Amino acid sequence: MIPIPLSAPDITEAEIEAVASVLRTGRLSLGPQLEAFEHAMTAYIGARHSIGVSSGTAGLHLALLSNNIGPGDEVIVPSFTFIAVANAVRYTGAHPVFADIDPDTLNLDPSSVEAAITPRTRAVIAVHTFGRPADLPALLAIVQRHNLLLIEDACEAIGAHVDGQPVGCFGDAAVFAFYPNKQITTGEGGMVFTRHADTARRIRALRNHGRYDSPEPRSEYSWFDHAELGFNYRLSEMQCALGLTQLARIEEILSRRESIARNYGELLAATPRLVLPALDVPGQRLSWFVYVVRLAEECTRDNRDRIMRTLAAEGIATGRYFPPIHLQPAYAGHNAGSVSVTETVAARTLALPFFNRITQEQMQRVAAALRAALDSGN
Repeated sequence: MIPIPLSAPDITEAEIEAVASVLRTGRLSLGPQLEAFEHAMTAYIGARHSIGVSSGTAGLHLALLSNNIGPGDEVIVPSFTFIAVANAVRYTGAHPVFADIDPDTLNLDPSSVEAAITPRTRAVIAVHTFGRPADLPALLAIVQRHNLLLIEDACEAIGAHVDGQPVGCFGDAAVFAFYPNKQITTGEGGMVFTRHADTARRIRALRNHGRYDSPEPRSEYSWFDHAELGFNYRLSEMQCALGLTQLARIEEILSRRESIARNYGELLAATPRLVLPALDVPGQRLSWFVYVVRLAEECTRDNRDRIMRTLAAEGIATGRYFPPIHLQPAYAGHNAGSVSVTETVAARTLALPFFNRITQEQMQRVAAALRAALDSGN
């Protein structure tokens, strides 16, 4: 039985040749590929400034730091997301405050966000969960009313739109990521977007050990001038060449992933005790990162975990997207407030194999195995 992975990158000969071409040049960092990838992403997203970084996590960290988020500050985040969101807040010395999610969209519930605001709140990080845009109009109204920053975590949502406008253009900063399971990949890597020139300049310095570009010609020693504490969050030339080639076929990739999601929807339609993700949302274009189903509320976490083990025994990989951050050992003792929807949803979510080259036969096998596991009382 051939295993079916949860995800797999889609790398063609064009990507391989693009990376090999960079290796032949000898220029492997901070070169023309980085500049070209940043410009291409700026054009695709429509933001004013883009800064390539080593990961989405690094991008979130720098988006916060460049806006002077630090000790004593609070940043509102979802607990139903990857742990990097809250970790990036803690890297700055600030305190992540968890708000609950909407049970339908699985994105931040604006009413929960508003209830979590205190005099110490400085920012809200809106995650576009699984590639579905958060309720940006409502969240923008809240942050504007309370004079807060809005940072979009679009790491799972490249190509998603709200009312025809790409996500990443709404907040004070936005972050995309290119891990191998994302819609496009650079292996590791990320990109920060902002409409503020000063913020962009600082992020460029912080990603490169606190070095600021000088308007004067570089002196012999300027490479060793560090204006502030910075980091090695650079994105290599090879990664940028890979990203550029992937970005050139982004619409083909997004179309393929939507087709896979719709195919799953047809295969699993009317399956008892199973809640499927929405395929069409008015005013939004979804960007399919993963395909996550939910067990009905009468099912338990143990039911879900037994189904995962049953599928694993048949060579089908699945994932728990996402265990709540506030229940992770790294957050033991962290007060999460009222996040009951998050806990209810997270106990029943199940990510199915989802990648560009998954075949019809593989999807049929996944659907049949899942239905059988549900029917067996798992």
